Amino acid sequence: MRTLTDLHSGWRLTLAEAAADTPERVRGASVEATVPGCVHTDLMAAGLLADPYLDRNEDQQRWVGDSDWRYATTLPVDGPAAPSTADRIDLVFDGLDTVAEIRLDGEPVGRTRNQHRGYRFDVTDRLAGGGAHELSVVLRAARRYAERVRDEVGERPGAYPEPLQYIRKTAANFGWDWGPSLLTAGIWRAVRLEHWSTARLARVRPQVRVVDGDTGEVVVHVEVERAGDPATELTVTARVGDVTGSATVPARATSATVRLRVPGVALWWPHDLGDQPRYELAVELAAAGVGLDTWRRRIGFRTVELRTAPDADGTPFAFVVNGREIFVRGANWIPDDCFLSRVDRPRYAARVRQAVDANITLLRVWGGGCYESDDFYDVCDELGVLVWQDFLFACAAYPEEEPLRGEVEAEARDNVVRLMPHPSLVLWNGNNENIWGFHDWDWQPVLAGRSWGWGYYSELLPAVLAELDPTRPYWPGSPYSGDPARHPNEQAHGNTHIWTIWNEVDYTAYRDWRPRFVSEFGFQGPPNWATLTRAIHDDPLLPDSPGMLAHQKAPDGTGKLARGMAPHLPEPRNTDDWHYLTQLNQARAVAVGIEHLRSLGPYCAGAVFWQLNDCWPVTSWAAVDGDGRRKPLWYAVRRAFAPRLLTVQPRPDGLAVVLVNDGGDTWSGDLEATRRDLGGEVLAKMSLPAVVEPGRPVTVVLSRDVAETADATAELLVVEFAGGRALWFFAEDRDLPLPTAPPQVRAAPAPDGVRLTVTARALLRDVVVQADRLDPSAEVDEQVVTLLPGESYTFTIRTSVAADDPRWGGAPVLRTVNDLRARAVDTVG
Repeated sequence: MRTLTDLHSGWRLTLAEAAADTPERVRGASVEATVPGCVHTDLMAAGLLADPYLDRNEDQQRWVGDSDWRYATTLPVDGPAAPSTADRIDLVFDGLDTVAEIRLDGEPVGRTRNQHRGYRFDVTDRLAGGGAHELSVVLRAARRYAERVRDEVGERPGAYPEPLQYIRKTAANFGWDWGPSLLTAGIWRAVRLEHWSTARLARVRPQVRVVDGDTGEVVVHVEVERAGDPATELTVTARVGDVTGSATVPARATSATVRLRVPGVALWWPHDLGDQPRYELAVELAAAGVGLDTWRRRIGFRTVELRTAPDADGTPFAFVVNGREIFVRGANWIPDDCFLSRVDRPRYAARVRQAVDANITLLRVWGGGCYESDDFYDVCDELGVLVWQDFLFACAAYPEEEPLRGEVEAEARDNVVRLMPHPSLVLWNGNNENIWGFHDWDWQPVLAGRSWGWGYYSELLPAVLAELDPTRPYWPGSPYSGDPARHPNEQAHGNTHIWTIWNEVDYTAYRDWRPRFVSEFGFQGPPNWATLTRAIHDDPLLPDSPGMLAHQKAPDGTGKLARGMAPHLPEPRNTDDWHYLTQLNQARAVAVGIEHLRSLGPYCAGAVFWQLNDCWPVTSWAAVDGDGRRKPLWYAVRRAFAPRLLTVQPRPDGLAVVLVNDGGDTWSGDLEATRRDLGGEVLAKMSLPAVVEPGRPVTVVLSRDVAETADATAELLVVEFAGGRALWFFAEDRDLPLPTAPPQVRAAPAPDGVRLTVTARALLRDVVVQADRLDPSAEVDEQVVTLLPGESYTFTIRTSVAADDPRWGGAPVLRTVNDLRARAVDTVG
């Protein structure tokens, strides 16, 4: 039987070759290394490196990525390297970052050049004699290697000046418009010795389908590797529940197929449409009745189709799961930490749970990141979140020559096979923005006919999928219009990115778009206050103070925040105001985009905003900041992505109410729309019954007496339906004479914290409780709440701060747009 021994202890880290600016305190140092881990985190643990996430530390740490590093450990005499009767001993690395030389007792074992795949080396002869052995891994500077490859294959353009396209490494490590430049190195995934005899399961590929209603089919393709006598006949057995099948691997053969038909299976569904039943698939390899190896995974039965057949309006891009076309309510996912080994299963679970709680049904794993660990996909399987997986190409022209082409194919094969058991995985996508870049970013004169990646996206990757996993759809890129002769970001065809809003025009211009599917759009805002002040210690702390600018990676990001806010909100008077208003403006902007796109369904079949999460504390497009705190955007997304949405939208013939039902049942009730003055008095009213079937939005154009106003700054529209409410303001907040009457605030103890009841004496715009200003661990159940005169809302706050703390009653903890005009708040004990 194959036995596994982890090699995760006893490692030391030293410099192999120092960059010129390496500090003296590091030269000659030998520190304890954590495996899996990376150089940065080991140096931090040893007190030799300041946290690069804090202040401007990142700027002084380029030397870490520009140095060579050596990991070393000793395999003890009586440990995994002791004399063995196994036919074969393999040294296995699940992930090395990135350019590595592996040695045993100073003698070379192998080299690696790809962070995104695993490696296996036969070390049987090296360990056959027993005794102590030194295992070492030297990691060469990634930037220097990438520059050498660039010199070999020729310059290629990209969105960033770093040579990220010449090495198979997480591209975002080189820096992005939301992330720092931290070129990591390390043994970032598990390493072990495997002892085995006769044969092992080298690759198991379960192709899972649903046939004949509730009958599942699992076609298990097995590849074996042999050691010892190649004439040995082998048996492969596969089992799902009570259903078992077997196949023989004849002498000298290395593959077999077992086909199982499993009756009465329950379908796996996205979390908003059903349950997520999974079944254990067990595969065993034996010879003459003696077990040699086992493989186990949990699989799910579901069907998935990407509907792209042209129609009268263009080219749709619609997901169909278990025969039901769905509107995708999605978010883009980036690595949750620059130091990938720090992201464990509980952290994945917390982050994906935040997605589920925000009514997100799909996460797109973006192409500048990594293929996440199995824990991520397991959690998505368990929680019912669909996964769109990019192959790892982003924002650059990628050479198709060696030494890159072979690595691209190897990593694709590794990861397609590794991830194919997961029912959550519903799409493979060729790249992020590279086809767009080829068309629009002035690449073609620089390329001068050289390869740029199209061969990967149009030939290599689809061929790998057709061979290994034909059960899932593939799409060449994001954005891509479905035809190489057509502009890749043509909104009537395929999937679209919308970035003119953040970069050029006001967020209300989302309503000018009519796309079939949007896989990127978004708007920036700072992290929550506790996250911001943990990471940045500028005095004074200003939107443009040095630490703040170091944590704003978008070109002219601070200027864009100001210009995006100016048409809508009062001018901030200090950093507290700026923080509240920019977070609020982010929430409003993305909500406008989501609600508009959903109102276009089923013509538009999905909205995947940028982005769910951050990798460090930064001003960015994320809904959950770098410390895991939910920004006001998260709460706005939760409302805008609710399965049942009530939204007011401008249409050519006037204001309309759109009722969107993504649930499984009919939604019905009486729709009531009222035009009111800011004091709450009803000036005009209309009502009618409405029935909304799943997947078919209903649009109701409002009567002119309700939808039109003679004084935009004095009135608003209130729409109510089946317990839901939507508001429409005819003027922007900066122009509204918002009442200055302070709200009544009552704080009362709750089992886990505080109940904070806010009662509006007058119209109260967008109440936000920044509880993390009092308690960094505090969590609030709701944010961005507008109250009409006389209404109350009770915020439930999990916190250790007492209810009688007077700071609950006003700024900067309790914020409203009104308090930009008057700060007085009446607190009732």
